[in-house]
Amino acid sequence: MVQFLQELNLFVNRIHPLSPEEWQVFSSIWKPMAAAKKERLTAEGESEKYLYFVLSGVQRVYFRDTQDREATLVFTYAPSFGGVLDSMLLESESRYNYETITRSEFLRAPYSEIKRLMSEHQNINALIFKGTSYALAGILERMVELQCYSSEEKFKKMLTRSPHILQQVPHKYLANYLGIDATNFSKFINRIVI
Repeated sequence: MVQFLQELNLFVNRIHPLSPEEWQVFSSIWKPMAAAKKERLTAEGESEKYLYFVLSGVQRVYFRDTQDREATLVFTYAPSFGGVLDSMLLESESRYNYETITRSEFLRAPYSEIKRLMSEHQNINALIFKGTSYALAGILERMVELQCYSSEEKFKKMLTRSPHILQQVPHKYLANYLGIDATNFSKFINRIVI
């Protein structure tokens, strides 16, 4: 557990450092958790109750419509926070699912505890604010990619950002995430070198 908390501490310090006292209370609310491959952590219609810190594995947040079509919105992997953040922060029912793609290990903290600490500690509040701001910035960047980039440019950008993902995530999810046809995705794998 000590090693896991050290990983979380390194990650937190890159976002917004906490004082030793603040770190002590913040680190005390995190508990280890493991999940099997293809395990749903949060389902559509549920409220996200936890913030996850990914230690290993790959997960995805996805939307499923009434015609059973899926849209993969985001992948999470170490070291990063995970979960359905809008549902957690708004304390509302999720429109999305959060599931593991591979066997995964996490630290997770109940949002009720995070919310309490945010109200008691200005730096913890700043940490969560900055963390969600970075997540929003990433989503906006992804929207630009989806709307402005060609399929090949999206593929190259994904590989530049996350080169390991080709070996860990089924290609059908990656093609869906990029909004490109699975056949074109296969052609890019065989043709493009990053």
